[in-house]
Amino acid sequence: MTTHEIQAPGPAGALSGIALGPSDPNAPIVLIVPGSGPTDRDGNNPLGVQASTYRLIAEGLAARGIRSVRIDKRGMFGSARAIADANAVTIEDYAADIQTWASTIREKMGAPCVWVLGHSEGGLAALVAAQQAENICGLLLVATTGRRPSDVLREQLAANPANAPIREQAEGAIARLETGQRVAAADIHPALRPLFQPEVQGFLISIFALDPAKLIAAYAGPVLILQGLRDIQVSRADAERLLHARPDADIVLLPDANHVLKTVASDDRVANIAAYQASNRPLADGVIEALSTTVRRSRKDR
Repeated sequence: MTTHEIQAPGPAGALSGIALGPSDPNAPIVLIVPGSGPTDRDGNNPLGVQASTYRLIAEGLAARGIRSVRIDKRGMFGSARAIADANAVTIEDYAADIQTWASTIREKMGAPCVWVLGHSEGGLAALVAAQQAENICGLLLVATTGRRPSDVLREQLAANPANAPIREQAEGAIARLETGQRVAAADIHPALRPLFQPEVQGFLISIFALDPAKLIAAYAGPVLILQGLRDIQVSRADAERLLHARPDADIVLLPDANHVLKTVASDDRVANIAAYQASNRPLADGVIEALSTTVRRSRKDR
C-alpha cells in the first residue's frame, strides 16, 4: 500500500491531491471530488463538518485493491495557489479541473482511465466534466441532486418556517440568478447575504443553469447512483430522477446513511447533524461495497 502527494496543473498554480492504494500499477483509480463550500480532500470543512468521509472512502477502496486520488478544489487548502480568489469560480471551472486531473492521473499513475466519484455538489461537477468523457471510466454519483440546484435551494428555504419573512426576497434573488443576472448587495436582506454574497453569485449563476437529469442522460458511460435514505440535504427523489434519466444506471439506496455517509438510526435531525462531526465513526454499511463492486464489475466488462 502506498500514499503520496500528487499535483496537476491549475490556472495560476498547482492543484494538489493525495493518492492512496495498492502499488499494483494495473489497479483501477477513483478520483474523489469534494462537495460544496470549503470542503477539503478528506471531506472536512471549517463550517462544522468533520466526518472525514473522503479519507474513509479512500481507505475502504484501498482495502479492496482500488487506488484513489482525493483532491483540494482550486483556491483552497493544498490547491490555494491555483487561483487567487477561491470564490471566483464556476461549476465549469471545477469540471475543467476534473478533466485535468483525469489526464494527469493517467499520465503519472498509468491508468487507462479514471473513475470520478462526485459527492453532493461534486457530483454536478462530475456530470459536467463527463460531457467530454475523455479519460473518464465512469461516474460514481454520491448524494447528488437530480433536480436543478435552484429548485433544491427553494425547497430548503421553504422547509424552515423561520425563513417566512425573507422567503419572497430569496425567491426573487434565485429567479434573477437563474436568468444570469446578478443581485445588487443593497437588495439582499442581511439574513440572506451569506447565501447570495456578490463574491459567489457567478458560481450560483453557473450552477443554477444545470439540469442534472439532462446531463446524466447525455453521458453514455457506466454510472452508479449512491444515495442514503437518512440524507437531509439530498433526497431519494433526486436519486430516482437521475435513474429515470438513465434507466441503465446502477442505483444503491442505503437505508440508514446520511449525507456524509454515516449511519443514522432514526429521523432525529439533531442526531443526523451530530454525525457530520463524527470522524471516528465508520462509513455506513454498504458504501464501500457499492463503490468497489461497480468499479470492479465495469472493469471486467471492458
